[in-house]
Amino acid sequence: MSKYSLKAFSVAAAVAGAATMAAAMVPSGANAAHHEEKCYGVSKVGENACASASGSHSCAGQATIDFDGGEWKKVDSGSCVQMGGKLEPFEGANEATKTEG
Repeated sequence: MSKYSLKAFSVAAAVAGAATMAAAMVPSGANAAHHEEKCYGVSKVGENACASASGSHSCAGQATIDFDGGEWKKVDSGSCVQMGGKLEPFEGANEATKTEG
C-alpha cells in the first residue's frame, strides 16, 4: 500500500467509526417515545417539580407538606393514577398516597 492509500484508508476508517458512534447515541424504541405527565398529590416535602397550583411558591423543591394536592412532580405517562395521584390539582393532602407510603 502506498503512503497515500494508507492515509485515505485511515481517514475512511475514522469517519466510519465516528458515524457508528453517532448512530449508537440516538435514542430508539421505548426511549424515543418516553412521555411524562404532571402528577399531583404524590410528591413528598421538597420533592415537587415546580410551582404549586395555589401559588404559594414558584420553585421546585419548596413543597412543605407530603402529598399536597397542589404540588406535582413528573412521572411516566399513565402511571400517575396507578400511584394514587391525580392529573389535576386538588385541595388538601392525598390521603390514599399517605397511607400507602
